[in-house]
Amino acid sequence: MEPFPSGDRIPLPRNMIENSMFEEEPDVVDLAKESCLHPLEPDEAEYEPRSSRLLVRGLGDHEMDEDEEDYESSSAKLLGMSFMNRSAGLRNNTIGYRQNLDGSCSAPSVRTTVICAVVLVIAVSVIMAIYLLPKCTFTKEGCHSKNHTAEDIYPLATNGKPFPWAQFRLPSSVVPIHYNIVLQPNLTTAMFTGSVQITVKAVVATSHVILHSSKLNITKATLASSGSSHLRAVEILEYPLNDQIAVVAPEALLAGQEYNISMEYFANLSDSYYGFYKISYKHNSSMAGWLAATQFEPLAARSAFPCFDEPAFKATFQIKVKREKHHSALSNMPKKATNPLADGLVEDEFFVSLKMSTYLVAVIVGNLANISKETNKVLVSVYAVPEKSEHTEYALDTTVKLLDFYEKYFNITYPLPKLDMVALPDFQSAAMENWGLITFQETTLLHDEKTSSAMDKKKVTRVIAHELAHQWLGNLVTMKWWNDWWLNEGFATFIENFAMKQAFSDLYTDDSFLDLRFRTMGKDSMNSSHAVFLAVKSSEEIEEMFDAISYVKGASLLLMLQNFLHNDIFQAGIQLYLQDHSYGSASSNDLWDNMNELTNGTADIKKIMKTWTMQKGFPLVTVRREGKRIHLHQEKYVHNLESENQSTHSSYLWHIPLSYKISNGSSFLPFYTYLLNQTSDVIDLPSETEWVKFNIEANDYYIVQYAEDDWDSLIHLLEREHTALSSRDRANLIHDIFNLAGLGRVSLAKAFKLIDYIVKENSTAPIVQALYQMSRIFNLVEKRRMEDLASKVLCRIEKLLGEKMKHQPWTNSGTPSEQELQSSLLTFACSYGLGDCSTTAVELFNKWKNSNGTESLSADVMKIIFTAGAKTDIGWDFLWNMYHSLVSEPEKLKILEALASSDDVKRLTRLMQTSLEGITIRSQDLPTVIKTASQNLAGHLLAWDFVKQNWDQLIKKFHRGSYTMQNIVMSTTCQFSTPEHLLEVKTFFESKSEETAQLRYVQEAIETIQLNIQWMTNNLAQLDKLL
Repeated sequence: MEPFPSGDRIPLPRNMIENSMFEEEPDVVDLAKESCLHPLEPDEAEYEPRSSRLLVRGLGDHEMDEDEEDYESSSAKLLGMSFMNRSAGLRNNTIGYRQNLDGSCSAPSVRTTVICAVVLVIAVSVIMAIYLLPKCTFTKEGCHSKNHTAEDIYPLATNGKPFPWAQFRLPSSVVPIHYNIVLQPNLTTAMFTGSVQITVKAVVATSHVILHSSKLNITKATLASSGSSHLRAVEILEYPLNDQIAVVAPEALLAGQEYNISMEYFANLSDSYYGFYKISYKHNSSMAGWLAATQFEPLAARSAFPCFDEPAFKATFQIKVKREKHHSALSNMPKKATNPLADGLVEDEFFVSLKMSTYLVAVIVGNLANISKETNKVLVSVYAVPEKSEHTEYALDTTVKLLDFYEKYFNITYPLPKLDMVALPDFQSAAMENWGLITFQETTLLHDEKTSSAMDKKKVTRVIAHELAHQWLGNLVTMKWWNDWWLNEGFATFIENFAMKQAFSDLYTDDSFLDLRFRTMGKDSMNSSHAVFLAVKSSEEIEEMFDAISYVKGASLLLMLQNFLHNDIFQAGIQLYLQDHSYGSASSNDLWDNMNELTNGTADIKKIMKTWTMQKGFPLVTVRREGKRIHLHQEKYVHNLESENQSTHSSYLWHIPLSYKISNGSSFLPFYTYLLNQTSDVIDLPSETEWVKFNIEANDYYIVQYAEDDWDSLIHLLEREHTALSSRDRANLIHDIFNLAGLGRVSLAKAFKLIDYIVKENSTAPIVQALYQMSRIFNLVEKRRMEDLASKVLCRIEKLLGEKMKHQPWTNSGTPSEQELQSSLLTFACSYGLGDCSTTAVELFNKWKNSNGTESLSADVMKIIFTAGAKTDIGWDFLWNMYHSLVSEPEKLKILEALASSDDVKRLTRLMQTSLEGITIRSQDLPTVIKTASQNLAGHLLAWDFVKQNWDQLIKKFHRGSYTMQNIVMSTTCQFSTPEHLLEVKTFFESKSEETAQLRYVQEAIETIQLNIQWMTNNLAQLDKLL
């Protein structure tokens, strides 16, 4: 899935287990009967819900960690309370002390004392024997021979009965083979009915089947042996905290046998963007149209049909959809038949799918139009609402071209007979890779030749490339569990860029991917970051994996590996990986093993790459020249925040594939390589060198700190002959030195001195990086209302880039890289009134407005012109009216961003509230509105206040752990730099709940503010002197 159409930043939050769950149930029953727990990866710790059960264990061979010891301490107390309650009647009838009428107590007789002592000794002995007896667990059923642990005591189902499973993940005692699903959405009542028959196989004998179901009202459930017509009613137990149900079999299922579980149910169509949800859109300019569509990734298939909703539980699916005649239905596979039903309905039956995970199942019902083309026996179709079908042609041609490219690159044909691409009018993610039925936002699939800019066209191409890559990397081969989520998304992000470069060289530039990697390193440098591979133990932790670390860092590591292995070996490794695991599941180790098969022992890829996937953050490589030697040292790149545990950083060690270039290098060898696999090392050169530059083309994932003399040599090189280094190398130096200046490892003066050369720079990557670094400084001081200092920063930016801003064209011209530079420079110049940018933009806007929107505008500068026009009341109102009358999605999005750039607080409030309501402006665009508003001085505090005031509505619509909420929180807090704002943000999230305060993106937001405060404290005085 592509979660962030903006290019830099996904459902089902659950409170896990509440501490009070046993308060009203003193009799704790052990119903443990499963001998087969879920298999674990070697690096994965199995999740045990903290308060979901009591720990009753035998002594001896089961080691406990500290958390388990905490469980046992509290559990032992509860266990004791349970026995005390059971003994209450005995205690009431056992009189050890007699009370006299006057209230005094008489002493017990010797006989009574002896009897009481004997009874007490026996009772204690029994309890101790039961508790300490090895390999025995006390239950109402007696002593089982198996050694039980914390998994053996289970919580209560909704009906008060014990639920026979307490873990977050499902047991593997029963596995699904095939699903028959029937769905009937009612777009009028916003409800749906469904039925499912699941063919399962019992791996071991069991008396119950655990699977997922969320907010489904199950009205009937039966069980039968496969091939038998004898249906037996079964009891369904529900445990909503884990979205689990238990099918209680009337008699034990036999190991190796297949069974059919059938259920009927009904539910509401979702009001959020998850599960089976309803979509409203404007039809024929005035009437409301309705669609029903699914979005199941990661955990929402369970809200449309009961299922084994984990990626490794692959099965085949046959889908049937009941609908009204004037609607159409789509699913993963082609339509097999359409049969008439009573009441004027029809039922579409689709062919049986290939073996796949539940999150890839998809259904859409509504009124859509399409165009199609066949390629290599695959029917490719692009769908949209009828009013926008004319904008689907580019997507169709792009899909056909990319499909052919991927089949050749992977050496595996696309395995389905059709591929549908659907533009949905309201969709939270940029796109979703459902096998054979890919769903998109309209702005990431539809292309309007008149109003789509070069960057719009590039975005559509990139998102299609990403989702098509998933048809192999994610769908054909799926990660075993969400801890390896990067295998799906990191791979698709890497392949997306590789495919763009190979198949769409006229659109592709390396600059965008480079900029994404730089920004991701900023996130990854924080203590709140996480490793690419991360054990996840709850639905919210799974949701939080949908971030830049999984996507962009994962892709960056693959880029680094590709350069280390070379293209042909890397490609062969991917092909081997796909062949070995087709229609199955894989882990990171499987990929490394496949790569190792091709290296002939020259490098241990698993050993190298585990240092990158199992550790969060990245290395700081220190470089120092000394004669003909280069001294190297690596350490974890860290910020000097007191909250960090500095003692742990010394244990970090990466195997770093270094690349470097020297002044007197060979003309036959553009750069050299060296594997740094220890803390310190030395490289011997054939002769002394004037300068050295590490991390060639910024293809590797680390920051380089040069010695003072080496920085000076590189600065001198840029002043004298900057083209001696590539444009990406120059951008890399700018990125590294400003980040090191933020740490205090390099002076801010030296960073400023390095970018002085930028006045003679013509390449996009270094100019955009210099502008980004200076803009960050400007935003910090501007938001602190330091007007004089902010003005000085602006003057410095204008001195460096003013001439380039002045000479940017206002037409569609140049290469994609030049168009990106044009957009960056003119956007900044017009936003802050540099040169005559604003004057030109207002003139063009007025000319367009006076033509009632018929005047042609250059698509590449259209948003800049709209933004200038929105600064006036008349201009804003005109754009607001145009937004509601236009059909072109690219143009509407540009207008919406311009409206959100206003300085009028009332208008911004109205815009955000309207977006949250989701009627006039779709809620999918709310994050864009909030982010845009928070970037200007008038809106940044207003946007944060809006988030605070509407928090409960936001997390209901988008879910607390989703990428959307990550984006909203980060965009509204990232420019705060005062202790007062830090306290306000901390207090707000702590007031919501402990779980909210511990969300990773909340911790990231707090850490970002702390770093901003630190930067201002360390650099303000020096900044004032430099300017």
